[in-house]
Amino acid sequence: MLKRIAAILLVVLSLSLQSCASATASLVSYADNYDGYEFLYPNSWVAVNVTDGPDVVLHDLIEETENVSVVISPVPEQKSLEELGTPTDVGYRLSKNAIAPPDSGRQAELVSAESRQVNGVTYYLLEYVVQLPTQVRHNLASVAVRRNQLYTLNLSTTEKRWEKAEDTFHKVVESFSVY
Repeated sequence: MLKRIAAILLVVLSLSLQSCASATASLVSYADNYDGYEFLYPNSWVAVNVTDGPDVVLHDLIEETENVSVVISPVPEQKSLEELGTPTDVGYRLSKNAIAPPDSGRQAELVSAESRQVNGVTYYLLEYVVQLPTQVRHNLASVAVRRNQLYTLNLSTTEKRWEKAEDTFHKVVESFSVY
């Protein structure tokens, strides 16, 4: 009887450890050494060729509208991220200029905005709910300034997928690093 209980506990423990590891084990690394940034992304995503706009775009093979992109822009007057504004200020401007610009038919609500320091670099982590004419989407962004450039990683998914993928997508956005 004790052997059976021990075997069941061992199976339950190994399954629970495997499920804990699977959230990050399914992520792979993307690095752009020329532009100086890297992040993790789901291993079922593929790169999309873009000629104008983002530096890189990756999307899910099945849910093609689920994507992550990096945009690099010059920083006016070589300012730091903090000099560009608070997380809320920068998040609001990003929503009005990039996520839901005027006449786009989209409306973006900034849900949260926070700041964090990693290896001496300030990152703003931003979360949005975006209303499109036909659907509601959830966006996460990480913004940083490095080498006189503003780096913006933006991840977008449908609201329907958000609950299932939220933890993984937070790991993706939090993994964004500039160097």
